[in-house]
Amino acid sequence: MIMTNKKWAVKRITVNLAAQEAEKLEQYCQQTGRPATDVIRELIRGLPISEDTKEHSK
Repeated sequence: MIMTNKKWAVKRITVNLAAQEAEKLEQYCQQTGRPATDVIRELIRGLPISEDTKEHSK
């Protein structure tokens, strides 16, 4: 996986959220002062990936 600090997206993703999910994300962003993109990226980076899955994707 290549990590980059460039200001543009490598891949743009649109996510459909329920009203409660969108509100929770907005509230979290307001409380922490962080943009939603950063919060979502951090959550994705924390997803567990098993070694078996990594081997099959090569």
